[in-house]
Amino acid sequence: MNVLLMGHPNVGKSVFFNRLTGASVTESNYPGTTIDYTKGYMRIGGKSVELIDVPGTFSLNPKDKAEEVAVAMLHESKDVKVICVIDASKIERGLFLALEIIEQGYPVVIALNMWDVARDKHIKINIDGLSRILGVAVVATTAISGEGIKDLVASLDDARPVEIDNIINNVGGLT
Repeated sequence: MNVLLMGHPNVGKSVFFNRLTGASVTESNYPGTTIDYTKGYMRIGGKSVELIDVPGTFSLNPKDKAEEVAVAMLHESKDVKVICVIDASKIERGLFLALEIIEQGYPVVIALNMWDVARDKHIKINIDGLSRILGVAVVATTAISGEGIKDLVASLDDARPVEIDNIINNVGGLT
């Protein structure tokens, strides 16, 4: 299994990467570009898992070279699971990308990062409700302090593709 860290720029993907991999880091350029990505390894259940910190992207419809590389890395990866990192204080911005990745059939876990910032701004997010609607694990995290990291990693084992029709039905059940 490989794990991709995906999300908008500046949502904390690299902080997660550093926490999860420690010193086993390799920085590379995507072939034919000068766009950097970082690859390392972490252990899950006694197994070595490749973790890739993908360049930031706002959607799977790339608007620049970095986004092209992010999308290409997603589509070229085999046996991949995605940690979609979202800024919890600006959740509406990140959900679009998360839905695009889910719609493509990838197993996804959502890290609502910067949970401390959202809490300080009195932003309330129903994590269980969001998880139920999307059909994926949603974990409140503050990568900089390590809050929620163990729960996030534990949720990767259960990550499975979700049918978009199930999400539509779950949303429809809210009315």
